[in-house]
Amino acid sequence: MELANTLKQDGESRGGVLAHLERLETQVSKFHKKLEEPQDAQALEARIHELERLRDNLRAEVKQRQARVKASTANVEPDQTLEISEQEILERKQENVKAILQAYRFTGISGKLTSRGVCVCISTAFEGNLLDSYFVDLVMEKPLWIHHHSVPVFIPLEEISAKYLQTNTQRFLFVLCEYLNAYSGRKYQADRLQSDFAAFLVGPLQRNSLCNLLSFTYKVKLEGQSFPFCARLLYKDLTTTLPTDVTVTSQGMEALPSTWEEQRADHENLFFTKPLHQVFTSFARKGEKLDISPLS
Repeated sequence: MELANTLKQDGESRGGVLAHLERLETQVSKFHKKLEEPQDAQALEARIHELERLRDNLRAEVKQRQARVKASTANVEPDQTLEISEQEILERKQENVKAILQAYRFTGISGKLTSRGVCVCISTAFEGNLLDSYFVDLVMEKPLWIHHHSVPVFIPLEEISAKYLQTNTQRFLFVLCEYLNAYSGRKYQADRLQSDFAAFLVGPLQRNSLCNLLSFTYKVKLEGQSFPFCARLLYKDLTTTLPTDVTVTSQGMEALPSTWEEQRADHENLFFTKPLHQVFTSFARKGEKLDISPLS
């Protein structure tokens, strides 16, 4: 580890020296251009010689540092050098994960260090309501791998891990958080529809495990008439809480009166743009009445 620190310090110093060399080269170039302007030629020439002297000194220092690094690594076995390098990579990954957790602690991602690595907790929420939490236990080895997790089986965790876990841990957590939050948000909407508006539904709400396919029939009363609509909502993008495809059809009628057709089209647009429970609430604001009487 002492050798690694030496190498790191030399690398950082070397980087600073090379950067300084580049700045000096730039200054020398600028002064050469200024010679063409009416200025004190002797003063400019003296300044140029001084900069060139500094540049030569810095170049010599770079060569000395390179020689020291080469001499140090020559006395280390290849396997030992590889072991040091891998250890540094693992330590860097662990520090990176800790930094990510600190940055995300206000966005629902938290975690704690374990004997194997770090256990990440992802707390989901929708519209300010705290929902379910999930954990992923990461082992800080090479390669990085997942020891345990509570992510639902229908969330594509393996696909997300294969794509991001080894190359971008921050992106891995962000994408996984997107999937889990979207799933919890869709499930929350379906639960609210069943609990708050069950009286307006004709039959049960049908949904799959991912809650990305919902279908239900509901009744709306307009101008003294009650009419059932059948809605089908499909969420192709599993990281969103609004549907990508919406179909609202009439039940029992091939052709709708113009007033009802306008309402049907309006309902489709609402389902595209608002969460389910907000859609049903908005019906009343637009002068419609949800019908709770038995369907004849």
